[in-house]
Amino acid sequence: MTYTLDAVLDAASVIPVLTVDDPDSAAPLARALAEGGLKVVELTLRTPAALEAMRVMQDAAPGLIVGMGTVRSGDDARRAADAGAAFLVSPGLTPRLAGAMLDTGLPCLPGVATAGEAMQALELGFAALKFFPAEPAGGIACLKALAGPLPDIRFCPTGGISRERAADYLALQNVACAGGSWIATPEQMAAGDWRTIAENARFAASLKG
Repeated sequence: MTYTLDAVLDAASVIPVLTVDDPDSAAPLARALAEGGLKVVELTLRTPAALEAMRVMQDAAPGLIVGMGTVRSGDDARRAADAGAAFLVSPGLTPRLAGAMLDTGLPCLPGVATAGEAMQALELGFAALKFFPAEPAGGIACLKALAGPLPDIRFCPTGGISRERAADYLALQNVACAGGSWIATPEQMAAGDWRTIAENARFAASLKG
């Protein structure tokens, strides 16, 4: 299924940022996240299993919008798109990567950390951006400051955002959603603790206003 950027952002609350090493864990992980009420998840392209895990998650929970993050090159963007990613997320942005991401036709959230980077991304054709790394880059105070001169940009802050701080980020006018690795940690996945993951997902889903 093809999604628009607005559809992805409107469906998202706290987006789980997932690093999956074992494709066998992808199906129960997807079901736990869906059981908790989440609709949008991001896998990171950091392991050899990432693309296979994405396909398994989509099959196990067809209602999930599963995107691929840690997209760093044109090849990454093309491989993720060909494998069926619903959207793409990058940690940063270069002109070459921007072109490759836009060429996929998928909704994209390129990473920026400053006003200048955000303005460049807007000029390149991106309507919403990942603010990364959120906490080290200034967090809530920085996003509030950016809202004045850049009122037309919607952000998805990611990086260092805890369970306790997520609601404060989502309350900001220029924040559409946020990323959080706390929803399904590597330790929880390795232990098969799907109940805790489902509970974390339920809490994250409840934060969507």
